[in-house]
Amino acid sequence: MDIAFYAPLKSPDHPVPSGDRLMARLLIAALERAGHRVTVISPLRSFSRAPGAGPARAEIDGEIERIRALWHKGGVPDLWFTYHLYYKAPDWLGPSLAQACSLPYVTAEASWSKRRDGEGWAANQSAVLDAVRQAAVNICLTRRDQKGLIEADCGANVALLPPFIDGSLFAALPPAPVANRLITVAMMRPGDKFDSYRALATALQRVRAPFSLTIIGDGPCRDAVEALFAPLGPQRVTFLGECSRDEVAALLSTASLYVWPGCGEAYGLAFLEAQAAGLPVVAFRTAGVPEVVEHDVSGILTPDGDAGAYAAAISHLLGDAASRHRLARKARRFALEERSLETAARNLDVILHDLRKSIP
Repeated sequence: MDIAFYAPLKSPDHPVPSGDRLMARLLIAALERAGHRVTVISPLRSFSRAPGAGPARAEIDGEIERIRALWHKGGVPDLWFTYHLYYKAPDWLGPSLAQACSLPYVTAEASWSKRRDGEGWAANQSAVLDAVRQAAVNICLTRRDQKGLIEADCGANVALLPPFIDGSLFAALPPAPVANRLITVAMMRPGDKFDSYRALATALQRVRAPFSLTIIGDGPCRDAVEALFAPLGPQRVTFLGECSRDEVAALLSTASLYVWPGCGEAYGLAFLEAQAAGLPVVAFRTAGVPEVVEHDVSGILTPDGDAGAYAAAISHLLGDAASRHRLARKARRFALEERSLETAARNLDVILHDLRKSIP
């Protein structure tokens, strides 16, 4: 099929890296791996930091007219595919264009929560719910999002596609873990990311076993993050800043444990990349983290916010090589087989094939 792909939160062509941009690119890669032709149809960003913000109506209407003119000249695609619409980033383009051109409309990682209505987001929430209702299928990346759409009681058709990665870069490097070396990869920004850094620093101060920590990432909170880890001493913590994907893969292959609490994570593709490199994960059992880390299979999940339990889990794996190696083997298999790009492409193609059969 010819697929018009749109990501209202952040275009896959956006210059700033993020998990959201990576997932958009992975979905495009999976669709192309399955034999479909994908065009990123618009760079329009609908993100609103506060209720009532976002693109102006004239900007939205102008983009709709541009796309309609493009299709009039070059032909209408077979399907519209929107990735990640939620209360801060509704899809103001796809529903009207799909309806006007009689196109099947598909969403991936749509989410809706009733409580946002009381926070001033009712108009955006309504737009998200209308889009979900219109969609021929809503592809959910987590059971949590799937449950949320079902509980919206809107008759939405849902399908589950677990988060996945292209693990080829990590599979090419055999694990060569250095004992007691911990590693984490995350942007340094306010909110959930900073909360995770704070939780990690607090927990590590309780770990008595020898360890070193490598931190990959940068951002506006770097000075504050470095201050969090200062009590551990400069000999134990190394800040590498932003690294290329090749560098990240190489560094992951030499570590023993991936440590990241995951506060508020929708799921966290970095968890899957670490597992693909052969690293057991230690994280909180929170938000979407259990969607990508299987407790006592590919890592250890501890109670959300419990610094003592988190420190104890790290200490346990640092001191128990047999458990660490068992989790490492299962983590690598889980990420490279069950959550591979190839597996996702097959699953995604089945969803779209079933969709096509159901359309008169």
